[in-house]
Amino acid sequence: MLGTWWFWAVAAAVLAVAEALAPGWVFLGFALGAAGMSLWLLAGGPFAMMVSGSASIQLLVFAVLSLAGWALLRRIFGARKGQVRIVRKDINDN
Repeated sequence: MLGTWWFWAVAAAVLAVAEALAPGWVFLGFALGAAGMSLWLLAGGPFAMMVSGSASIQLLVFAVLSLAGWALLRRIFGARKGQVRIVRKDINDN
């Protein structure tokens, strides 16, 4: 079942919706990985044929693509220099 491209496309859509419901840049990296995996299997080719035969290899490629997607998002939208927030007074201080 993991070998079909539409499974990964649905997983990408579900993860993107999960990111919209619980924002925090966590699920979006996974959604990018699932979308990349879907496009990779849809494009075909010899590597896609090799990957589609093994669920463990698919999960490994999905993990690598998700990590790359998260790193890309961190690079684009991550904390910029000079934007560090320093808390000097706690809300619980009297």
